[in-house]
Amino acid sequence: MNLDARRIDLPGADVTFAPHWLAPVEADRLLLALQESLPWEVHRIRMFGRVVDSPRLSAWIGDADATYRYSGTRFAPHTWPPVLQALRERASDACGVAFNSVLANLYRDGSDRMGWHSDDEPELGPAPVIASVSLGAERTFRFRAKSGGEPVAIELTHGSLLRMAGATQRLYKHELPARKRVVGPRINLTFRSIKS
Repeated sequence: MNLDARRIDLPGADVTFAPHWLAPVEADRLLLALQESLPWEVHRIRMFGRVVDSPRLSAWIGDADATYRYSGTRFAPHTWPPVLQALRERASDACGVAFNSVLANLYRDGSDRMGWHSDDEPELGPAPVIASVSLGAERTFRFRAKSGGEPVAIELTHGSLLRMAGATQRLYKHELPARKRVVGPRINLTFRSIKS
């Protein structure tokens, strides 16, 4: 992580946040390039016992063997575009982990959202390290302990890096709630390491 990174106070978790990880000009360039070049699609996910369209657009990208299963669906990876390959190397260096995949999510406006969940699928291992890069409109991201209590909110800024590691996924859920006043798009890139 870089010098402006700070720890987020979540007991038992290992979360750090760098609000200015990318320079604004670079973040602007990446946002436009990824909006135009990634193979965006509507993923079908299981919620409350039924299969529905995910409330955002997504693209699963990774090494050839980085197949991922979540919400009852298996996703085979698209190949790495050059613009993401370079960012993967930087995220890996910043977090000390060799990432082999990324889930890209496009939130078209404030109506697109992500409900409470943990990234705790078996192929991520017992204590996954996830690097979450945000581009575009600033959005609120919230953590809530699985044991209960009040949520902790972070404002994810354009060009920021949120690193989640250790027991974070075992102890906490997270969400990106809808924000009707947000009109611009946001891309979130969650770099992961799939265990084969």
